[in-house]
Amino acid sequence: MGYYISTTLNRSFDESIDVVTAALQEEGFGVLTDIDVKATMKKKLDVDFRNYRILGACNPSYAHKALEVEDKIGTMLPCNVIVQEREPGTVEIAAVDPVSSMDAVENDQLTPISSEIRQRLERVIASLK
Repeated sequence: MGYYISTTLNRSFDESIDVVTAALQEEGFGVLTDIDVKATMKKKLDVDFRNYRILGACNPSYAHKALEVEDKIGTMLPCNVIVQEREPGTVEIAAVDPVSSMDAVENDQLTPISSEIRQRLERVIASLK
């Protein structure tokens, strides 16, 4: 597996945001940040970019566990989930694979935590199909 988990939806961009947010909530994640890349590119660079949002998803229980065993892990939180429109009616959803990112930390106590988070994110992605 690579550094992300993904799927493609045949929905509108806005509907995709709604279903992803609801699926994250079902697995105990809240969306702490919502970065509108398209709007930012336009505002900062006057560049037209496709619909692309970065949702910063956090499951507080797992974040707490991770912070208890690795105090700098906050540099890797929250878990990013991207929603990007490939073409009208085709939207890709991709979530970070927390196991891949946490491996860089080299703290074995994080492995069970990141594995559980991965399973939850995999269920989120699977539920969108």
